[in-house]
Amino acid sequence: MAVRYPIVPNMVTIHLGAPNEAARNITVPFTEYISNVASSELYPTWPSNALTANIYAIISFAMNRIYNEWYRSKGYNFDITSSSVYDQAYVENRSTYENINNIVESIFNNYVVKGNQVQPYFTRYCDGRKTTCDGLSQWGSVALANQGKSALDILKYYYGNDISIKYNAPVGDNKGGYPGYEIGFGDAGNPVIAIQRDLKRIRQNYPAIPNITTNLGIYNEETEAAVKKFQEIFTLPVTGVVNKATWYKIKYIYTSVKKLSDLYSEGISKSEATFLYTDEVKYGDTGIEVQYIHYFLDAIAFLDPDIPRLPTNSIYNNNSITMVKAFQEKYGLPVTGIFTYSDWNVLRDVYDSLLTTFNSEYKDYIDELYPDYFLTKGSSGDDVRRFQKFLLAICRFDKSIPGVRVNGIFDDLTEQSVRKIQKDYGFEINGIVGPLLWKKVVELSKR
Repeated sequence: MAVRYPIVPNMVTIHLGAPNEAARNITVPFTEYISNVASSELYPTWPSNALTANIYAIISFAMNRIYNEWYRSKGYNFDITSSSVYDQAYVENRSTYENINNIVESIFNNYVVKGNQVQPYFTRYCDGRKTTCDGLSQWGSVALANQGKSALDILKYYYGNDISIKYNAPVGDNKGGYPGYEIGFGDAGNPVIAIQRDLKRIRQNYPAIPNITTNLGIYNEETEAAVKKFQEIFTLPVTGVVNKATWYKIKYIYTSVKKLSDLYSEGISKSEATFLYTDEVKYGDTGIEVQYIHYFLDAIAFLDPDIPRLPTNSIYNNNSITMVKAFQEKYGLPVTGIFTYSDWNVLRDVYDSLLTTFNSEYKDYIDELYPDYFLTKGSSGDDVRRFQKFLLAICRFDKSIPGVRVNGIFDDLTEQSVRKIQKDYGFEINGIVGPLLWKKVVELSKR
C-alpha cells in the first residue's frame, strides 16, 4: 500500500481567458507559469518573506486546481485559466523578475497543506486594497513581513495555525486521473479504488446511491449498482461502465461535496489517498501485484520462446527482473526491469491477444488460462462456466465443498464453494476469483 501524494507537474495547460471564453490554450513549464503569475501580481520590491509567502499561495492554488482536475472534470481541456476572476493572473510572453524567479526555483515543489489533509490547500488570496477576501491579503503580507514575520508565520496568520508546508514533493508528468480505458465488472486496481472511494463519499449527499462495502479495489456487483444509480441521477447513459464522461462527473461531484476547492474544505485524509496498488514494482517488492505479474508473464512465456520461463514466487526477485526485461525489450518498452503502470497495460494487451490466437496444439491448455478479469458474484458467461467445470471436478473428490451448478452464472452456491477453497488453502476469504485462485482451482481439479 502507498499514500498517493500529489505530483508537481512538469507542465501546465493554461486557457488564455475565462473558462467559457473562446481563447487559446498554451502549455508551459510549471515554474514558468508560477513566475509569470507572481510577476503579474506581486511587486519585486516587496520584502523577501512577503514574496515567499505569496508564491507559496500561488503554487498551492495552482496545485489544488490541477490535483482536483477542477476544469477537466467539467469537460474542459486545460488545467487553469489566465483570468484572476477565476484563478490567477497570467500574461502570455511577459518578462519576469529575477528575484521572483529565484524564489520560485527554490520552492516550486513545496505547497501548503491544511491539518492532516493530503490535497494542496486552496490558498485563496486577494490584493487587500481593491478587494478583500477570507484568505491572504497580498498587501497585508507586506506589513507582516516588515514586522519580522517569516513566510510560514504570514501563511499561518491568514490560513490558521494548522497549516504546514509539504516540502520536496515529487515532480513528474501530469497524467490526470482517468486511466484511459473504460472500467467495468471484474476490473481491479487503483482506478476502481478511486471510483469506490468517491462514490462512498458522494452517497452521503445522495443516499439513493447503493452502498459499497468492499475495500479490495475490485469492480463487483455493488460497485456496478452504485455506478448505475450515479449515472441515472446525473443523467448519464446508465451502463454500469465508467467511461471518461462518468469518471469526470464522479470526480467533479466528489470535489464539490467535499469542498476540495474551498478554504473550508473537508479535505482528503491519508487513509482516503492510500491505494492498494503501487505504480512501480521493483526488486524486493511483495504483494498482490507481484503475484499477478508472475502469473501473466509465466502464461506468456509458456508460448513465447523470447520470454524466459523461470521459477517465481511471491517476491519480485532476479528471475522476475530477467523476465520483465525480456518482455520490455520485445514490446518496445524501456528496459529497466522495473514493472510500471505502462508495462501493465501492455502485459494485459499481450495476454488478451494470447487468449484469442492460441495455436491448435495448445487448445487443451487454453481452457485453463485465467480470463484477465476478476470473477465475482453476479458475473456470467463462458468464463464462469469454465471455472465452474473446474469446481465440479474438485467437488467429486472433496465432499466438503458446498457444490456447483455449471450454468455460467456466478451465483450464491459458486461463491460459497470459492470461499471454502479460499479458507482451506490460505487465501483471503472474499469469494472473488483472481488469477492465483483460478490457478489453484485448475491444479486441484486435475487430481
